[in-house]
Amino acid sequence: MTYLVALAFFAILASLAVALLFMLRGGSGGPRQSRRMARALALRVGVSILLFVCILLSWKFGFIHPTGIPQGA
Repeated sequence: MTYLVALAFFAILASLAVALLFMLRGGSGGPRQSRRMARALALRVGVSILLFVCILLSWKFGFIHPTGIPQGA
């Protein structure tokens, strides 16, 4: 599970970096660069939502357990 979360975070950061690259080069590419930047940002949002849902399902099925302040304390 740890590797999956780390891989998802890496994918999110890589997609954000690619979108930044397309934004910085956007002056010469026109609509094509803008479309690629939007696609990279959409991929980042999709991976973030998928990671959130996976964490929620893992908690629901008991694969991970919250730690911290006990309830009722």
